[in-house]
Amino acid sequence: MIKGTLSHDEKTRDKKVDDKQVAIDKILEDFGGSSRKLEKVRSILHAAGNIEVGKTAHEVVEEKRAYKLLHYRPMVSKVAKTPLLIVYALINKSYILDLQQDKSWIRNLLRQGFDIYLVDWKAPTNINKYDSLDDYVNCYIDDCVDMVRKKNSVDKITLHGYCMGATMSVIYTTLHQEKVRNLATIAPVIDAEKDTTVLSNFSKHIDVDKMVHSVGNLPSEQLYAAYSALKPFKQGVNKYFNLIENIDNDHFVENFLRVEKWLYDTPSIAGETIRQWIRDIYQKNLLIKNEMKIGNNIIDLSKIKIPLLNIIAEEDHLVSPGCSSPLNESVWSIDKRLMRFHTGHVGLIASTYSQNNVLPKVGQWLKARSQ
Repeated sequence: MIKGTLSHDEKTRDKKVDDKQVAIDKILEDFGGSSRKLEKVRSILHAAGNIEVGKTAHEVVEEKRAYKLLHYRPMVSKVAKTPLLIVYALINKSYILDLQQDKSWIRNLLRQGFDIYLVDWKAPTNINKYDSLDDYVNCYIDDCVDMVRKKNSVDKITLHGYCMGATMSVIYTTLHQEKVRNLATIAPVIDAEKDTTVLSNFSKHIDVDKMVHSVGNLPSEQLYAAYSALKPFKQGVNKYFNLIENIDNDHFVENFLRVEKWLYDTPSIAGETIRQWIRDIYQKNLLIKNEMKIGNNIIDLSKIKIPLLNIIAEEDHLVSPGCSSPLNESVWSIDKRLMRFHTGHVGLIASTYSQNNVLPKVGQWLKARSQ
């Protein structure tokens, strides 16, 4: 695209790159960094958007206004009978689950013999600003569940959600349990009163009605600003120290750029959805009270009686562990498991630690309930 015709997303991306460069220039100036390192960092950051992510082979089963349903090519000859549908969050992009070959959540589960589908959400446009959680749960997710069931000729699937997608998966299961064999959640937002993160505190004190009335869909710039405030030193300064220190380590730089690309790749969120998410879950804490309403239905967590696996990170700075763990106490499932790991929100799904410590246990639990 020629100068003067940049899209809004491209302008936003370029501004974020420029802001990062100013921070790095200041670090190098204050701490005597070399001009060679400075030029190399500049070059690397400006090329960050071109780095490849989400490369595991897949096909698009269906594409609609709000989502794409992806199906990943199996990696073993015999796959588990029960297909796995991953519901990603509406925040950031789903390729964090397939960041690179040696740190891919999806690729690891494929190698363990699972048949995997993914709901890959599209960024909402202005006409989507009235899309509610009811639309996402009872229309979009339900459509994907039915497509997976039909494509695999099964009555039930395993529903596997991450973060906000995990919460939506929980809500979906209370309403459509007849279609779900197993529920596997990663860092779900359940009891917001026990969420002590910066994001939770921010959400509890914002005038969400005024915000949505003013901006419609929550803009990506505001969402990114909120996430940047979570760990200002680590996200704004310390990580660039590490980049400069390891600028000649190609493997480190590639890992850094993939995560950096994901952090800055923040789509907008439908106005009505973010309104209900903040008001009903964070401010009124209705979900854990079994008082949240989706469409014409009250969400009662005690209706869940199928096998539940709840996976949480002890060092999660986006969703406090104490916010996620009450799910196990609220459902009536006899077969339920809480797995806790000493890592962070992203480290739980996209790290060497995840590959070696988290996924083998998750895969073992899922496999025992998927044949």
